[in-house]
Amino acid sequence: MTTSASLAIVAPRQMIIGGGSLSRLGDLLKQFGFSRPLVVTDPWMQSSGTVEKCLAPLRAAGFAPVVFHETVPDPTDTVIAAGVAVLQAGDFDVLIGFGGGSPMDTAKAMAILAAAPAGTPMSAFKVPVAADKAALPVICIPTTAGTGSEATRFTVITDVARDEKMLIAGLGALPLAAIVDHDLTRTVPARTKADTGIDSLTHALEAYVSKRANPVSDMYAERAMRLIGPHLRRVYKDPADDAAREAMMLGATLAGLAFSNASVALIHGMSRPIGAHFHVPHGLSNAMLLPAVTGFGLNHALPRYAEAARCIGCAAPSDADQVAGAKLMEELRALNHELEVPSPAAYGIAQAKWNALLPVMAEQALASGSPGNNPRVPDAAQIMELYVEAFGA
Repeated sequence: MTTSASLAIVAPRQMIIGGGSLSRLGDLLKQFGFSRPLVVTDPWMQSSGTVEKCLAPLRAAGFAPVVFHETVPDPTDTVIAAGVAVLQAGDFDVLIGFGGGSPMDTAKAMAILAAAPAGTPMSAFKVPVAADKAALPVICIPTTAGTGSEATRFTVITDVARDEKMLIAGLGALPLAAIVDHDLTRTVPARTKADTGIDSLTHALEAYVSKRANPVSDMYAERAMRLIGPHLRRVYKDPADDAAREAMMLGATLAGLAFSNASVALIHGMSRPIGAHFHVPHGLSNAMLLPAVTGFGLNHALPRYAEAARCIGCAAPSDADQVAGAKLMEELRALNHELEVPSPAAYGIAQAKWNALLPVMAEQALASGSPGNNPRVPDAAQIMELYVEAFGA
């Protein structure tokens, strides 16, 4: 954990949190002096009419919003380029990312790419490059309790030509503001609740054990785990549980603030290649890896993992670290079982293709930089072993 007295902490300038807070969107834009919003969302939000929940308060405030709805799961550099073309063809002064992680990540990447000279590829911004410039400010409005993108300085974009999920980090990806309204999660399917919920738990856990953790990120991570731990199963089983939905939404945002300031680690580094090569949703690929990767690093940061277990609620305050660590491993396996998380094998991934891609996935995981934050830093061979362990029968 970082103990230096000097910390650089980043967060959106304003966050409006609570049920019904989306109604304040128009006032938020006026407060910052914006008048020409481009709303970035996905095809389902558009076709189902759900995007109207975002557009209605804008129109009521006198704005005439334009919608770009061509985002895709695991956003690609080609979609970002298409979005930038729409952005530059109009006269906009703010981007609004409305939806799950994909629309929010797309809006952030559009803002970054639009600030670059024409013809610059999205790959020019992948880590270790600092993507600190953006053409327009971004306001994020999450509709799932999971990615935390509304609070982070990160966006993840797939390079289509290379089948690589690129981590892009910098102040250009940090939203100016966010609206976190748990009422927007009422109709989220159970599978998505599970995947995004485990994603947010992974954010908090990895931020807590990261070598870049600090006292401020710890406060966010601990509170996030205390909210997510008791409520993830509840929100998965009962969509009408308003208290659980509210807790999960706040927990996801706090987890986003935690990993934005401490970074993620090995789970995320290994998860991105699975998404790129096999199109597994990000939260689900995290869940597939969570027990095996946690076990790999457990004894290298046992006091931190033990305290995480106490925060999550699966270990008692009086449990010794070794006992709490063992209970954490039991909890992660039980959580995957109860939330019906499939192994890669059960998901339908062919073992021959998985094995053939092991060297490439290990290389891409290491190149992301995230494994270097892990309590136990692996080499390529150890990452491949972990992929084999996680594959399942």
